[in-house]
Amino acid sequence: MKAPSNLITGEVRSKIRGMILASELKPGQRLIEDDLIQLLGVGRTPVREALLILQGEGFIARNRGWEVQGADHLPVRTIFESRIAIESETARLAARKISPEMCDALDALIEQMEPTANLPRLALNRLNTEFHDLIVKAADNVVIAQFHERTQFYYWALRVPVMFSDEQLRTTNDQHRELVAALRAHDEALAEQIARTHVETTMDIVEPALPR
Repeated sequence: MKAPSNLITGEVRSKIRGMILASELKPGQRLIEDDLIQLLGVGRTPVREALLILQGEGFIARNRGWEVQGADHLPVRTIFESRIAIESETARLAARKISPEMCDALDALIEQMEPTANLPRLALNRLNTEFHDLIVKAADNVVIAQFHERTQFYYWALRVPVMFSDEQLRTTNDQHRELVAALRAHDEALAEQIARTHVETTMDIVEPALPR
């Protein structure tokens, strides 16, 4: 039995979005329909429909063809301030609603992100995105989910040139671990504060490395 066309379109949109957020598709990169059809194993119609949705969401733009949108027009500090606001509130809501099973899944992702795993950057980006997306899912607020998606896109669109050191990775992953402990305890205030500190830590690492 064939899946409904809108379901296929949604899956294609999610896969392309995931590649953008994980920096597998970078700002300014051309998106060729035929390449996406071959990569995703779907027909032309769902690919075109998914690209139109992503255009409406601001992830891609049409400029003599499709290309991944950048965030050059936004100040770096503005992007991080929005992340602090969204991610801290997301963590607070997640602490209220999260299940033990979701906490277990988050702990499993933390183990995979340990510096000793020596993961390539793209793999680490994908795991980090999955970690934060799961917290958004636990928060169970569709509007916040949309804002979170947007702030994540703006962050990855910065094309961060810095590779985190093992010590920095350990620090940020320890913060992940502290956040999950607060979520598991349903401590809303603590989860909110840890999430805020986590984004501020990332900002302190990334901001000096970005071009002025």
